[in-house]
Amino acid sequence: MVPSKGRPGRGPRAAPAAVNNCGLQLVIQTSSIPEKTKPFEFRINKEQSSFHNRLLQHDLEKNYSGRQDNTNFGSSSSITFPVLQRTAEEKILNSDRLTLERQKLTVCPIIDGEDHLRLLNFQHNFITRIQNISNLHHLVFLDLYDNQIEEISGVSTLRSLRVLLLGKNRIKKISNLENLKNLDVLDLHGNQIAKIENIGHLSELRVLNLARNLLTVVENLNGLDSLTELNLRHNQVSAIEEERRMASIAARKEEERKRESHRQTLLKEKKRLTIGNIARQWEIQQNQLALEASLNKDKENEPCQINGSAAYVFPEESRSLDTILSSAVQGLSVLESHLVEVEGDTLGLYGSGALECLDRNWSVQTAGIIATVSFMFIEFDEIVQVLAKVKTKFPNCVHLKFKETNLVALQQFNALAEMHRMEQLTVDPQGNPVVNFTLWKYYVLFRLNHFNLQKINGEKVTENDIVKAERLFGILAYVASSELPHYRMLSLFGESRRKQFHYLLEGKGKKSGAGSEESGDNRRSGGESTARATLNYMTKDFHMEKLEEIKERKTFCQTYVENLVKEAADINMKNESLQKLWPQLFIELVRDAVLEIRNKNSYMKLCLQRITEQKQ
Repeated sequence: MVPSKGRPGRGPRAAPAAVNNCGLQLVIQTSSIPEKTKPFEFRINKEQSSFHNRLLQHDLEKNYSGRQDNTNFGSSSSITFPVLQRTAEEKILNSDRLTLERQKLTVCPIIDGEDHLRLLNFQHNFITRIQNISNLHHLVFLDLYDNQIEEISGVSTLRSLRVLLLGKNRIKKISNLENLKNLDVLDLHGNQIAKIENIGHLSELRVLNLARNLLTVVENLNGLDSLTELNLRHNQVSAIEEERRMASIAARKEEERKRESHRQTLLKEKKRLTIGNIARQWEIQQNQLALEASLNKDKENEPCQINGSAAYVFPEESRSLDTILSSAVQGLSVLESHLVEVEGDTLGLYGSGALECLDRNWSVQTAGIIATVSFMFIEFDEIVQVLAKVKTKFPNCVHLKFKETNLVALQQFNALAEMHRMEQLTVDPQGNPVVNFTLWKYYVLFRLNHFNLQKINGEKVTENDIVKAERLFGILAYVASSELPHYRMLSLFGESRRKQFHYLLEGKGKKSGAGSEESGDNRRSGGESTARATLNYMTKDFHMEKLEEIKERKTFCQTYVENLVKEAADINMKNESLQKLWPQLFIELVRDAVLEIRNKNSYMKLCLQRITEQKQ
């Protein structure tokens, strides 16, 4: 079984087949190679044996290590390693894990063809050094509990390692963990460690077990941002109260940070979904309005040409489409239909329902910091109705933003004159066609001249812009004020403004330079000029109410006139009939009178009788 000492040049010989105490036939080879060369190799030929019986037993290792010591191969020392090879069936059963528990191993065997391993278990052996596993780059779980390891080594290439169990060994120092940045669990209990060190880089470490060591001070825990469990039982730590408190505070802060981060993530996702839902509702609403406008233009059942052929629009079809749009809106209403958000000094209002928040009781501090109000997916006419509330609730608001608000005409900007103050105005092109007008900015500068705007859509307003705006639209305000009846103009102003209006009527304001002086005075005082005030905006709802009122008055007047005409016609017909019958009636009246008074005595008796009957 052992090569002859007198023949060092010959190669190794195979030892005769031996049978161990489990009845397994082993084939053992030895080699006279120097350290870190060809390993000691053993294989089990009996294929039906269990996996654990295929390993070299401790007494067998002692036997052959003794024989090697007695053999001289030309070197002072040699290290032998067992080589482990699993069958294909065993690899299929446990493809990614290998357990070598309680095999009386003194060294880590060479694991051949197992580079894909993720779990490796060496519990309860006699291993003194971690080696021969540097090729296991996919290893996640390494268990070396209850061995005789004195130094942490041989793991620098295991960058995927998440769990390292080295409890109940002989380790004196924590070291060589620089590359294990993904480590989640580190168990070093039951060793001889006297100092916590070299772990500050393990930011992902969640569990650290240092129980039953020789620690006297708790230190060097900075950098363990994910640490949630620290076991220091059965050490020699005398002053742990402050460290424990700091660790507890750090853990609590980390938990609060994660909780807050999770909450913020949920809020962001909810905000994203809500805004998306509001945007879809807005799109459906705009499509419905466009459809109604299109249908109103067409006459009822009027044929329209489609690709050269005639097609009729039936009421049933339009009602069907309305039903579809209504159903879509109802389906979307499952989510939030509006959103109110305060971020920094900006109040964001999404959806028309968000305008109701202006009725709530805002704290003085919150209302005081709001400098910007942003409107999105809200009809501008609805915004106009709450501008007074915005002015009252948020006195420091100086910036208005509009996006998807259906700003389509220049006169809509007239409504913004109601604000208390304004330094910036932002109108997003999305959903606001008025931005496509070339002169819209100059109209805003002219109409809102009393605000002394600083920026429009992020661009700084220059003095040249103000002069150009005055030249372009100055005549407009004069024409408007000239054509408007006096009683209508007086109704637009309060008592203090009526004096200015009378001043304008007297012609004093028409003198050269008077208009610009008035404009400058109003800009300095924060009020709008009299002429500009005539340029107001009437919302669609208010316009419709006025139209309804006019229609009602028209109907009343028409009915009243028709009744008068009818009564006059009836009177005329009666007069004509009377004229035709009057000659005959007159003759009959004269005849009856002559006949009654022909016999004077009889007539007198008849008259007395009538008087008597009337008295009774």
